[in-house]
Amino acid sequence: MTPLSILIADDHAVVRAGLRTLLESHSRWQVCAEAADGRDAVEKAAKHKPHIAILDIGMPLLNGVEATRQIRKASPATEILILTMHESDDLVQQVVEAGARGYILKDEADRALLDAVQALSLHKPYFSVRVSEAASATDASDSARTSRSRLTPREREILQLLAEGKSNKEVANLLAISVNTAEAHRANIMLKLDFHSLAELIMYAIRNNIIRT
Repeated sequence: MTPLSILIADDHAVVRAGLRTLLESHSRWQVCAEAADGRDAVEKAAKHKPHIAILDIGMPLLNGVEATRQIRKASPATEILILTMHESDDLVQQVVEAGARGYILKDEADRALLDAVQALSLHKPYFSVRVSEAASATDASDSARTSRSRLTPREREILQLLAEGKSNKEVANLLAISVNTAEAHRANIMLKLDFHSLAELIMYAIRNNIIRT
């Protein structure tokens, strides 16, 4: 069985060393490269094509948001996990839009890192509990509840699958419907909730506890 390859990018050597030790405590995980800045992270991701890239936000030369965007272009199969000190709904949305599907806080890494990497290795999103709770607090309005109630049970089911990273074809296969029907449901969901991007849909799913974080 091929080991899960992981890239670590953080400008603090002691952080990288601690993460490597924690990650390689799993027998089938291997840190294939380390980077001390964002540009180096992009170059090493393009070279090694890791399964997972763990990125800090505040890296020199290229920040974590832009590094995420460039890594997703250079190595589309690489899942991105953001590891940061910053609790920010806006920042979460930025990195999700850039292509990351994981976001945890550094002070939770000893408890959450292994679970986050495991989830991303299965191409499932993973977000810090505290980030999810903060996001939920921003979406408790009556209008949000009304928008949610306008979705049909099938649309809520499809919304969850889309937020978990499933393609229209995968949704269609899972629900035994045509791809055209899946696409129509997705269009209706976006219209009803006034969303214009998949990132908005994912953030909505986090705020409303539709996906497990």
